[in-house]
Amino acid sequence: MENDKDLHQRLLELDNRGYKAYRDIEGSYQFPDFRLIVDRVQADPFAAPSKLRVHIAGDIAAFPEKLYQSPSREIALRDYLTRQFALASRSLSTRRGTGKSGQITVARLGQQVLERTSCFVSRELVEVRFVVGLPARGRNILGRQAAQMLCDDIPEIVEKSLFFDSLDEEEIEHHVQTVEDADWLRSQLADRGLVAFIADGSILARRSGVEEGPATDALPFESPPELRVEFDCPNRGVVTGMGVPTGVTLIAGGGYHGKSTLLRAIALGAYNHIPGDGRELAIAQSAAVKIRAEDGRSVAGVDISPFINQLPQGSSTTAFATANASGSTSQAANIMEALEVGASLLLVDEDTAATNFMIRDRRMQALIAKDKEPITPFIDKVRQLFSDLGVSTILVMGGSGDYFDVADTVVAMENFQPYEVTEKARAIARELSTGRSPEGGESFGSLRPRVPLPESLDPSRGKRSVRVKVRDVDEVAFGTSDIDLAAVEQIVNSDQLRAIAAAMVYAKEHYMDGRRSLGEILDAVIADIHKNGLDILTPFPQGDLAAFRRFELAAALNRLRSLEVR
Repeated sequence: MENDKDLHQRLLELDNRGYKAYRDIEGSYQFPDFRLIVDRVQADPFAAPSKLRVHIAGDIAAFPEKLYQSPSREIALRDYLTRQFALASRSLSTRRGTGKSGQITVARLGQQVLERTSCFVSRELVEVRFVVGLPARGRNILGRQAAQMLCDDIPEIVEKSLFFDSLDEEEIEHHVQTVEDADWLRSQLADRGLVAFIADGSILARRSGVEEGPATDALPFESPPELRVEFDCPNRGVVTGMGVPTGVTLIAGGGYHGKSTLLRAIALGAYNHIPGDGRELAIAQSAAVKIRAEDGRSVAGVDISPFINQLPQGSSTTAFATANASGSTSQAANIMEALEVGASLLLVDEDTAATNFMIRDRRMQALIAKDKEPITPFIDKVRQLFSDLGVSTILVMGGSGDYFDVADTVVAMENFQPYEVTEKARAIARELSTGRSPEGGESFGSLRPRVPLPESLDPSRGKRSVRVKVRDVDEVAFGTSDIDLAAVEQIVNSDQLRAIAAAMVYAKEHYMDGRRSLGEILDAVIADIHKNGLDILTPFPQGDLAAFRRFELAAALNRLRSLEVR
């Protein structure tokens, strides 16, 4: 195997040659403390950066096994090392010529701790995958600058970020323990009859709409005594906070008092968060799904009959299909699609819900007879969701007290602090009857599994059999189709979306046969990932994939406009 000196000399010899000559450096090089692998060299300085890996022998990296002895700890350590590599590379990643010249970057990181393909840790090996913009002037190689990047800067980054002795042991342990405690708490919710938990002292408000860090002036969360529960975590010991029980929970309160902030924290509580985020112990069931109206989305053969029937044009609602859903039909479809793939907790905010889907008061019932109204409002189905299917709901509703009649728990938010007001709400409901007639029938209704037709998924474009590309967290270009995911709020990272796009291709190639249901396909894909890792989704190693949930994969498939089902 060639060494670092061979690489240095080769780069100097490439100076001023055409950019494609960089391909001569593809291969492996042994440095004193690690191996550098150049997997793929970019075609030109404006193309996607070159893909590299670093391998460090486990005994040289010297991370104690206790730091990665469980899945929670391993994912946390991998996340921590990725963040340290990103931090160390930031000061050395400078513009060195044309296009992307000089970039040294690793996975895109946010506030969530996600399993990633950017870093792997075992007793034998530490591996980090990253990208480098090999330097050029115009389309000519800058060999000396490249030699400095690969032979000086990368060893410095590795030294600062990937050796245990170079890092803060207490900080590593805190990172690992924080994630482990969060996973442990999530595992305890069902046994305690809870769907979510917000620890006392949590900071839920964010810095701004575009900055996900904690707000500096936010009040720490303080649980109401009536809902306060206690857990004895494996690492930090006793923790108290608000436990949200199973059933129907209503979050009420005035505008700007923190209702939506609390619900968003619960929605993102399906993920773990880094120390210092403020939401480290804001935890929700892993099968919590945020529901909203989504005007204009396509819907493929979804049974929305529990909510919508007898459409004026006679369209079927047991296999409802449209290229342009309304607010109410899109919200109904979003609920049924989530239930189809196993959601156990629905999260709904009135701000992003269709009003005519959520409520239908006595006066409107008197004006428009039921046989002239296709929509059965959510208020008449939310209890059946729980009694028939065991699916809980947490609902933000500041504009209608009708939901007092169906709520098991009512929380009022005041100045970002929660107060338990269930009995007060029930007393008001007894005193001030809505007078409305229930319209939900005897049961929730049917859940009909759908079978995707493989020919309706085509990732090809032009001469390329697979052409998928992600744009931030909002959109996937899938072949010749664009999938709009802006309304899917629980996709939190572009690397997640990249993995989802790859999983769509994988699902088509391996499991879509015209017989398996969507749920069965997701089961198979997720099982393969659990067994073999995210790398199974791509033909070559990539460092820019992050773990996703089955619900967001289903959301992407369901929003593919060419999707057909039977």
